[in-house]
Amino acid sequence: MITLKSVSKKYSDTVSIGPVTLEIPTGGITALVGPNGAGKSTMLTMVGRLLGIDQGSIEVAGYDVSKTSSKDLAKIVSILRQENHFVTRLTVRQLVGFGRYPHSKGRLNQADEEIISRSIDFLDLGELEGRYLDELSGGQRQRAYVAMVLAQDTDTVLLDEPLNNLDMKHSVVMMQHLQRAARELNRTIVIVLHDINFAGHYADYICAMKKGKVVEFGTPEEIMCDEVLTKVFETPVNVIPGPNGPLAVYY
Repeated sequence: MITLKSVSKKYSDTVSIGPVTLEIPTGGITALVGPNGAGKSTMLTMVGRLLGIDQGSIEVAGYDVSKTSSKDLAKIVSILRQENHFVTRLTVRQLVGFGRYPHSKGRLNQADEEIISRSIDFLDLGELEGRYLDELSGGQRQRAYVAMVLAQDTDTVLLDEPLNNLDMKHSVVMMQHLQRAARELNRTIVIVLHDINFAGHYADYICAMKKGKVVEFGTPEEIMCDEVLTKVFETPVNVIPGPNGPLAVYY
């Protein structure tokens, strides 16, 4: 479980996050949604301790994020930010191998290699593991980064807009992989999404944010309704029945 208690971050007199008090359940996918500037990515990076907090506390699996050592925290929670740019030329396997650093400190053993191979296979990258990242499509490259995070072998995985710059087909494939990771690998995945319909279809829980605060939290059935989405996005939203669940239509 991820627990935030009265967490706040102030950037200026007019821009701040929180206070946020929230419990994200163990297991499944929790999607963070909301308009631009709602604080989704900021909250995610605070949970992953890539950004400090001004007040409050954050716990992941019972560990206080601000007090746990970096080497121990890296075995509890992994995070993938939007800015995925390696300046050196790496193959897919070399990239995924970076996920083992908290465990191996750069000295990969047989167990590490097996986890790397398993992560590559899980994201269907076996035929590409010897290819360089700059030789891949955007969707293939994004899968490689997610494989790297899975190779870190943490129970909690934080993903900041992993569908960014992916087309519809590759976005669907990515969400299917993440859904499998949550169910088959027993990972707790927290993901920032812009598309509310992807959240409604693939997430187990949705956390809706606006103006730096959590305004709604619940199952897709509870969040995917006209009143809630209209309030969150401040534009008329009509939720209609779809072949695989409710669909939000903006007008």
